[in-house]
Amino acid sequence: MKQAPEHLLNLIEPIVTGLGYECVGIEYNPHPQHGLLRIYIDKENGILVDDCSKVSHQVSGVLDVEDPIQGNYHLEVSSPGANRPLFKVAQFEQFIGKTVTVSLFKAINSRRKITALIQKVEGDIIFLAEAQQLFEIPFTAMSKAQLVPDYLLEKGGRSGK
Repeated sequence: MKQAPEHLLNLIEPIVTGLGYECVGIEYNPHPQHGLLRIYIDKENGILVDDCSKVSHQVSGVLDVEDPIQGNYHLEVSSPGANRPLFKVAQFEQFIGKTVTVSLFKAINSRRKITALIQKVEGDIIFLAEAQQLFEIPFTAMSKAQLVPDYLLEKGGRSGK
């Protein structure tokens, strides 16, 4: 996952949850001129632009005071969308029975990208079922994971090959 460093998670997650939102995940892509800090938020009834603005304003104020990031960066607050990124093992458990696309740091069975059904989770091992094949993938082996929206599956979209 492109998850933010621990110090940023520890600083930002309590702000987001304190405002009444779920902190789905935080990505940080450092760059000297145009880094990006992206925070994904959610709540039961969905996210509106006003929700993103509210979180952005609060987080921005804390980041200005704490100054945990060197250099310039852009702060972006977003809903996770239909192709929701997965940042934690618990999120895989939450979406058992759904289809996910997983990118891997190293190939498994000659593949670095797998689109399959989340069958089960045991510890930090994610079991993905694709046709007649079952993949047992350690969470730490994943560089990125996101849900495949049902509407794409119905149209026959997205292949993991």
